[in-house]
Amino acid sequence: MNEKEVSELRRRFKPEKNNISKICGCYVNEQKEVIALFDESLTMMDTQESEKFLSLLKKSLTGALGKNLIDITFGTRQVMDSDEHRLLRTLWESGLKDTGALETFYQRVIESCDLPGQYLILMGADIYDVPYRSGFGEAVADASDQTFRYFVCSICPVKEQPPALCYQPSKNEFHAGELMHTVAAPELGFLFPAFDDRATNIYNALYYCKDTATCHDSFVDRVFHTPLPMPAAVQNQSFHAMLGETLAEECSLEVMQTVHDRIAENIALHKAEKNPETLTVSRGEVSRMLDDCGVSQTKRAAFEEEYEKQFGAATDIPAKNLVDTARFELRTPDVVIQVNSQRPDLVETRVLDGTRYILIRAEEGVEVNGVNVVISKEE
Repeated sequence: MNEKEVSELRRRFKPEKNNISKICGCYVNEQKEVIALFDESLTMMDTQESEKFLSLLKKSLTGALGKNLIDITFGTRQVMDSDEHRLLRTLWESGLKDTGALETFYQRVIESCDLPGQYLILMGADIYDVPYRSGFGEAVADASDQTFRYFVCSICPVKEQPPALCYQPSKNEFHAGELMHTVAAPELGFLFPAFDDRATNIYNALYYCKDTATCHDSFVDRVFHTPLPMPAAVQNQSFHAMLGETLAEECSLEVMQTVHDRIAENIALHKAEKNPETLTVSRGEVSRMLDDCGVSQTKRAAFEEEYEKQFGAATDIPAKNLVDTARFELRTPDVVIQVNSQRPDLVETRVLDGTRYILIRAEEGVEVNGVNVVISKEE
């Protein structure tokens, strides 16, 4: 799925725009015991309540593709005959009305989910009459050439809120309230099947993970039984550690600035072009950036070899997982410097009297603890 397709589905999660007839779920305690099962009609809820349910489901379709939203690909054998795909397909085809399939799914989540404390497994099935789009990409009103049926699952922590002092209008008094169990935004979730080329694709699902440092491997294996790419935060750490280790003494500030700037520029251009596909960076592209910086052939070869070991030679990494386009950070054991990603030219390294320095050009607007300071001119 691309960004446009995800956004198109995300816009449906409003009371007046969806065809979700019911919401179902399972409330689990710290001991992995089922506290409650529920199956409620969304149309029978008041607007405020239905909006909260829809908001939780919608959050499982938020974040960046390749970072929080990860494409799940099922093999042909899985789709033809596998326990995990058969269960997902039963849930989908029944519109979450197969009680036995729901109970089996809940049990699989409970067995594999590593969230601490209590949580809610929340699910909703929707039927979307996909509007026809003209050659200019505009939706044509009252024109639909296909229907997309799908379901969304959100797994949300349930947090205890201690009793607070509350005002009771009927008594005109303040009294301690009750202990509240509040449903928080989902930590993980997924959509099945995928909405690829604005059509149903049972060979894929879209997996959501709030924390980019982990993918909840046990859950993914139990529900999808298919490998995931390295988590986004780990990709970032591994990539930069790889540069430092393989380039060694040739890993200069200028090299890191160039790699950061090139990737950030590509991200900005990709955004300006409004390209819905995920921008990725290949091993060859990074190697060419290093070549432009004057990195030796030996070091570039070492980088390419290590890249192949860690990611795979043919694996491209989402560009947003490699750089923070908002800042450029320099760190020593005692100092952290954060630079506007648009102005890395303000920083340079220099050796003065045998001592290595990081120099920052500062013309005006210098503050220390919020106080403007003046840098005296040299005599």
